[in-house]
Amino acid sequence: MKKVKSNRFLIALGSNLSEVVTRNAASLSEALRLLDQIPTKRIRESGIWQTPAFPARSGPDFVNACVEIETRLDAPALLAALHGIESALGRQRRARWERRVIDLDLLAQGDRVLPDAAEVRRWIEMPLAAQMRAAPERLILPHPRLQDRAFVLVPLAEIAPDWLHPVLGRTVAEMRDTLDPAARAALRRL
Repeated sequence: MKKVKSNRFLIALGSNLSEVVTRNAASLSEALRLLDQIPTKRIRESGIWQTPAFPARSGPDFVNACVEIETRLDAPALLAALHGIESALGRQRRARWERRVIDLDLLAQGDRVLPDAAEVRRWIEMPLAAQMRAAPERLILPHPRLQDRAFVLVPLAEIAPDWLHPVLGRTVAEMRDTLDPAARAALRRL
């Protein structure tokens, strides 16, 4: 794995394989345990939130959380490690937005933009119907849909409310507060 100077990353965790919320929460705990086994240090972690499945009616409710870590891994190596954790927990990528035992999304690395602001903005502005058919072929940071998702922004605001999106120029708290109030109200802290 390629190593770089120590960096902080924001990661979203989610699980909705089971109809039983506590089983999904256990998957998040196990993913965090495995994350601790790679060269990372947990800085902060959010509480666990029960959230409606996305897209609507695509499966049982999710449990979601966010964590901030520090590591000497670069972004591609960390993403590969996250995919390794998903595989170790039994995740199989067959269909987009299907039920999953665990989902680990690399949200951001400080103010880094990958591959560039134009590509990030292109993915941010992509209509939902196109997002449901397409997946990026390379790592995009910040995650191109984090600003639209209550299930990311609500837990992320617990640990990084002042993180400033380097392309949109808004903080996590500002992005969360501009979401539809019904979307925020649909989340329940466990």
